[in-house]
Amino acid sequence: MSGHSKWSKVKHQKAVTDVVKGQAFTKASRAITIAVREGGGATDPNNNFRLRLAIEKARAVNMPKDTIERAIAKGKGEGDKNIRSLMYEGYCPGGVAVIVEAASDNNQRTVALVKNIFDRYQGSLAQPGAVSYLFERCGVLTVPVNSGAYDHVLSVALDAGAKDFFVRDDVYEIYTLPQNLHDMSKKFESVHLPVDNQEIIMRSITTVSVTDDMHEKIMTLCKEMEALDDIMRVYTNEA
Repeated sequence: MSGHSKWSKVKHQKAVTDVVKGQAFTKASRAITIAVREGGGATDPNNNFRLRLAIEKARAVNMPKDTIERAIAKGKGEGDKNIRSLMYEGYCPGGVAVIVEAASDNNQRTVALVKNIFDRYQGSLAQPGAVSYLFERCGVLTVPVNSGAYDHVLSVALDAGAKDFFVRDDVYEIYTLPQNLHDMSKKFESVHLPVDNQEIIMRSITTVSVTDDMHEKIMTLCKEMEALDDIMRVYTNEA
C-alpha cells in the first residue's frame, strides 16, 4: 500500500506541474500573438522589440519552437481566435490601486472572472481611467551586481537614458522610457555588462501603506488573479 500511496503522490505532483507548465505556455503564447498584432504584423524579433521580449520569455519556460511559430502566425491573423490585449482597473481594501493586464478572446468572460476575485476580497472593479493615472508605463532591466562596479554601471545607465537606478539585493535595477529599453539593452551588451532580465511594466507613481494583514490579503488576491489563464500581469501601488 505504501508503494501505491507514493505513486498517487507522484501522479498528483506531475498533474500540478503539467498545469503550471501549460499555463505558462498559454500566457507566453498570448504575449507573442499580441506583440505581433500590436507591432503592426512585424514577425522579425529584430524589428519588433516587444516580440523579442515575448520570445525570450517563452524560451525561458521551454516553449517548443513550433508552438512559438504558431503564436506568431496567430498574430498575423492566422487561426480562429482573436486574442487581444485588455486592461482592467480596480481597488483592493485599504485604497490600494490595481492594474490588471489581460490577453483574451472573450472580454465578457475575463471581466467576470476579474470582478469575482475583487468581490471575494472586498475589492472593487473600477471604470477605465480610475487608477491608471497612478501608474506609468516604463522599461526596466536588471544587471547582476557582480558584473560591474556601481559607478561604472551607473555611468553606462545614465548615458543610455536611465530615469531611475537602484540596487536591489544582487542586481542593479534600471528604469527608462519603454521606447528606449531596446537601445539601453544594446548599450549594456556593447560594454560587456550582461542584462539578465528586461521587460515593459506599469510602475506606480504614488504608493499606499497597509497593515500586514491587509498586505497578505492583497498578495492572495494578486496571486489568484495571475493564476487565471487570461491574466498576464497584476500591478498594485502598495508601498
